[in-house]
Amino acid sequence: MASHPLIAVLGPTATGKSALGLALAERFGGEIINCDSTAVYRGFDIGTDKLPMAERRGIAHHLIDIAEPTDEYTAAQFARDASAIVRAVHARGKVPILVGGTGFYYRALTRGLFPGPGKDAALRSRLERIAETRGVERLHRLVSRVDPESALRIQPRDLKRLVRALEVYFQTGRPLTAHFEATVSLLDADVQVVPIGLRMPAAWLAERLAERVDAQFDRGLLDEIRSLLAAGVPPDARPFGGLVYRQAMEHLKGVRGEPETRALVAQENRRYARRQLIWFRKEPNLVWFDGPGTHAEVQDSVIAMLAARDLLKDGKNVADT
Repeated sequence: MASHPLIAVLGPTATGKSALGLALAERFGGEIINCDSTAVYRGFDIGTDKLPMAERRGIAHHLIDIAEPTDEYTAAQFARDASAIVRAVHARGKVPILVGGTGFYYRALTRGLFPGPGKDAALRSRLERIAETRGVERLHRLVSRVDPESALRIQPRDLKRLVRALEVYFQTGRPLTAHFEATVSLLDADVQVVPIGLRMPAAWLAERLAERVDAQFDRGLLDEIRSLLAAGVPPDARPFGGLVYRQAMEHLKGVRGEPETRALVAQENRRYARRQLIWFRKEPNLVWFDGPGTHAEVQDSVIAMLAARDLLKDGKNVADT
């Protein structure tokens, strides 16, 4: 059976994944599939660094701006949507290129998700009371003890996901991540995933993160949030709880000044990048490249690796030749 490639460009935030994805799409005739859990939401553009249409070079981008801010778009839904798009891209004779840093979405697509136990209203109520009285971070510490892998991917104040991880553990006696071992991917059997990881020295990445945070604020992050709120998006909408938006919302509420908020966002981004790196290091068969995906030498190295695998020719799948 001929293999159909699925290239995945993964790694911590601010490592230049979008630039590398574009370079690969241009070279091999690809279409890009978003793998960022906040970029699926309409209107949340600056804090997610969505590429403007004018900068996409005419390359198709999928799974961006597909959900309303009040929707609950899940990893399971992503796996269903992304697998269907991979199939359609292959049918067009193109190469699907998955780009993003949400490790749980990548795992859901490539390994599948288990259906899980049903909701336990009483247990959820108890966990939510703990969050109210002791803080959401208390739940994150509990998850860290019973399911360290889930604690790496879930933000410390993401109440819904923390409650679900604990709910699964207390109902089944096994951590959420342990259930994934028996799951099956929704990808077709002839799809060969080629995962590529980008990484950088911590000091270099910290500098890039600080520059990106300043650029987000300078481009109008706070005005974007004000516009979303004025349009009726509730303050507790899921994407407002994500990195960058949560801290910026707190600033708008008077919790801290703008300089302090910029510094906090950069700090939280550094912590998130470390968690992403730990997560992706556990992914099998991932080939790492050192340096940002914006650099030509990194792009050339990745292209050379892909060409050596004989899965791709310029602008065409080998399986379609």
